[in-house]
Amino acid sequence: MDEELKQAFHSRIKDEPFAKKFDLKLLEIGAGYSKVKMTFTPDMENMFGMAHGGALFALIDEAFETASNSHGTLAVALNMNVTFFAPATPGSVLSAEAIEISLTRKTATYEIKVRDEHDTLIAACQALVYRKGNPLPFA
Repeated sequence: MDEELKQAFHSRIKDEPFAKKFDLKLLEIGAGYSKVKMTFTPDMENMFGMAHGGALFALIDEAFETASNSHGTLAVALNMNVTFFAPATPGSVLSAEAIEISLTRKTATYEIKVRDEHDTLIAACQALVYRKGNPLPFA
């Protein structure tokens, strides 16, 4: 992945309204790879005081989106299967790491794991994209 495309992703995510809402930060990006972080804040709690599944999904989806589009062409989600293993502690810093495990001309599959700052596995996801082949509009 060239440096210009990496910078385009960092800039785009920094200005993305949804990423701002959850304070999602792109830490790393490479071909078929991405790492994104978020701090579990009180406004992300569900009615039981645990991290809302939607907040965790937002983190997972941001890592998935950036990793799957890292080849410079548009990829759109087809399927995501999330498994939750442990509750996140309020105030914890969560990171989602997406790793490409299969890439074809039309599809790609990713494994995404969410861990806290103590390396506790919070959730894991297997996700599939359709690769449209169109160049990214911001690249």
